[in-house]
Amino acid sequence: MRDRNFDDIAEKFSRNIYGTTKGLLRQAILWQDLDALLATLAPKLRVLDAGGGEGQTGCRMAELGHDVVLCDVSAEMIARAQAQACEKGVSGNMHFVHSSAQDIGQYLESPVDLILFHAVLEWVVDPQAVLQSLWDCLAPGGALSLMFYNANGLLMRNMFVGNFEYVLQGMKKNKRKTLSPDNPLPPEQVYHWLEQIGWQITGKTGVRVFHDYLRDKHKQRDGFDDLLELETRYCRQEPFLSLGRYIHVTAVKPLEPRKNYE
Repeated sequence: MRDRNFDDIAEKFSRNIYGTTKGLLRQAILWQDLDALLATLAPKLRVLDAGGGEGQTGCRMAELGHDVVLCDVSAEMIARAQAQACEKGVSGNMHFVHSSAQDIGQYLESPVDLILFHAVLEWVVDPQAVLQSLWDCLAPGGALSLMFYNANGLLMRNMFVGNFEYVLQGMKKNKRKTLSPDNPLPPEQVYHWLEQIGWQITGKTGVRVFHDYLRDKHKQRDGFDDLLELETRYCRQEPFLSLGRYIHVTAVKPLEPRKNYE
């Protein structure tokens, strides 16, 4: 098995994710968290956007004045990110590397202050190993912004639409070219991996805790402003947080290494 490369579905991904209310809501909730996180960090950061795709988040970081390294295993995604950076006039603050997230360390001149790792973990074969690789790229005191596809949300969505047999069979993906991620992740498993490596989790947010469950799909678009207000109100509290289609976790790498008292 190999990690998923988006070269063959880049256009479909852009059209069906970034260009919909799904993408708009995801970015809105994500940036609520990122704005709060940035307020706790230095005014100018070295940022790694690992698996940065078309560069929406990386380019915005560059617009804020940060130095961004964006890597992706997909050459097509790198080209799209470069085009967007040029269009926004931020190419001077960005460096693009055709590399997987787990191999990016060899291209970095020094550890970074902030790592963005959004909607990638669920596409890799060995998620825990990738998180360890990113830990090694982060300076002590630095922060991680991790967003992953939530297995709880996938189960709930399929129960809502009556896909009982699919759930009973373990929700195994059988079509490679669909946009549904390969490996939905249980939140508690991801939290355990992070803490086991040494990160201190500072925040958890559910992303699209209501949007995907609406029976009337027109409400996603026609009632978007009200929907965003309600998502914002409930997405950081249980039980809604753990039912988001994605979960966004912020974590820091302590200045001092964790002591082992065993």
